[in-house]
Amino acid sequence: MKAIEVVKPGQGYALAVTEIERPAPAAGEVLIRIAAAGLNRADLAQAMGMYPPPPGAPATLGMECSGEVAEVGAGVGAFEVGDKVCALLGGGGYAEYVAVSEKLVLPVPKGVGVVEAAALPEVHFTVWTNLMDTARLKAGESVLIHGGSSGIGTAAIQLCSSRGHKVFATAGSAEKCAAIAALGCTAINYREQDFVEIVKAGTGGRGVDVILDMVGGDYIQRNMSAAALWGRIVNIAYQSGMSATVNFAPLLMKRLSLMATTLRARSNDEKGAIRDTLLREVWPLIEAGKIKPVVDRVYPLAEAGAAHKRMAGSEHIGKILLAMP
Repeated sequence: MKAIEVVKPGQGYALAVTEIERPAPAAGEVLIRIAAAGLNRADLAQAMGMYPPPPGAPATLGMECSGEVAEVGAGVGAFEVGDKVCALLGGGGYAEYVAVSEKLVLPVPKGVGVVEAAALPEVHFTVWTNLMDTARLKAGESVLIHGGSSGIGTAAIQLCSSRGHKVFATAGSAEKCAAIAALGCTAINYREQDFVEIVKAGTGGRGVDVILDMVGGDYIQRNMSAAALWGRIVNIAYQSGMSATVNFAPLLMKRLSLMATTLRARSNDEKGAIRDTLLREVWPLIEAGKIKPVVDRVYPLAEAGAAHKRMAGSEHIGKILLAMP
């Protein structure tokens, strides 16, 4: 089968189409004929040799996909050949087929095309487990989403807005701010505005209850300033740096919680529990049209390198997808 190979992993890596062996589903797995794969910044990090896949996962890039069930392994009861599905993956999405535990597979929601469904798994697993499970976002609370125009950001804004939360989100251009404002948030252009000031003004000086941050660096300190009493701050990445000089006095005085999580290396049982919650809590919102996949651009598999360059340049709004031949 066709798949993408990382040529010379490292800062100057390239991507090329190659032929690899088609996988077979083990017990409890389904084989998906992939229609599209979603890009994630972790793919870029893996290609640069900085983020290896977890043990047992395919070496091929790609942490989410959509497509059709081509084969089922022994013991699989929830899916049948021909079902339209999307799935969270440990790896292997940049290929024509992938085998994955049925615990990580979801049906394509009604009203969503099979290609655009590739934009759903990674963002919604990530958003739900961080905002709801880790940060314990409660009804009536407010939230600040950094990286609002990213795939995760656009999903988080829609989820929180549809559940009645007051949402603030940051983005780096007028175009991006207009796009995320339309999803249901107060958009903050971080190049021109101070998000701490905007959040304080929008909450009567109180601050927000929960902050989802993928930036890190000097945002670590500024997030503490933007947080309300008993606020919870969750980091899922540190794109501006993992090191910072921090004054922890606000953490103490405001009784804040500072947390960080990763998803990829969790067990299938842990991810499966999130999958079950998404089916119950999020998929109905998608099928009702309250949450929609935001797709920036779809590239053919052979143009994976160009897709990576677009993501690296942070030009996109929403998800970048690769469509299979």
